[in-house]
Amino acid sequence: MHTQEELYSNKIFFNAALPLIKVIANDVESLKKQFQGVHAVIQVSALDPDADGGKIGMHYTVNGGKWEVHLDKVDPNPQVELEFKSVEAMNAFFKGKIGPATLPKMKGAVKHFGTFKAFLMTLLKMSSLLSATEPPKDEETKQLMVKCFFYLLSSGISQLNKMGHPEIHEWTGKSPDRVYAFAVNDHPEVSAYLRIKAGNSKAGRGEYKRAMPFFTLRFKTFDNALGILLGTDDMLEAVKKGNLIMDGAPEFGGQIGNFMLLVGALAK
Repeated sequence: MHTQEELYSNKIFFNAALPLIKVIANDVESLKKQFQGVHAVIQVSALDPDADGGKIGMHYTVNGGKWEVHLDKVDPNPQVELEFKSVEAMNAFFKGKIGPATLPKMKGAVKHFGTFKAFLMTLLKMSSLLSATEPPKDEETKQLMVKCFFYLLSSGISQLNKMGHPEIHEWTGKSPDRVYAFAVNDHPEVSAYLRIKAGNSKAGRGEYKRAMPFFTLRFKTFDNALGILLGTDDMLEAVKKGNLIMDGAPEFGGQIGNFMLLVGALAK
């Protein structure tokens, strides 16, 4: 029997972290080239006796560098698959506890070596971005890291709400139609948002353009964003210095900040 915390973590890995593979494969030119000739279904799964078919997972359909992400869907015949022996083993692996007990079966690694290699390289890139403890030195990687964190946090909060996480679901349940956004000044391409209403939630990538967001957590630069996202800067001090602008009432910044920490804790 899985603990509720294990299920929360697993949902964040499957539905918030792993979709970032598509983002990284499209944004990092060296990785993008690796997938130009790939036509395959690539899957990540975990054996689970409580699930239909005894397995849960998600997969990607890659056609010549064009990606489609299929959440909560197990493909019966993927060309490449990382299959974990349990939900707990998968969680431990993605939290950095790598060893014989947590390593997945690597199906198709020999027959489809080029595809497997490209996917593994992208997975390792994602891991290095999300597990970093300090900002990278080049601006391009900083931008990608901030984008990935924005997407992870907005999607992670939404996924926890859909699972009925008590604190988050109570917050969304009492809310009218509101949009909470993450942004960096002068970089609209690095944005994400979370729309909530009466217990429902939806995460989105990019700017929300249908109306002005109810609240935006806006950073002055990528470095300022990473200072908060990596936990090396104090949020109140960042606000005082003008490195973090809360477009909205400060109490809503506190709420979002708490949920960011919650997602971060479940993913580490």
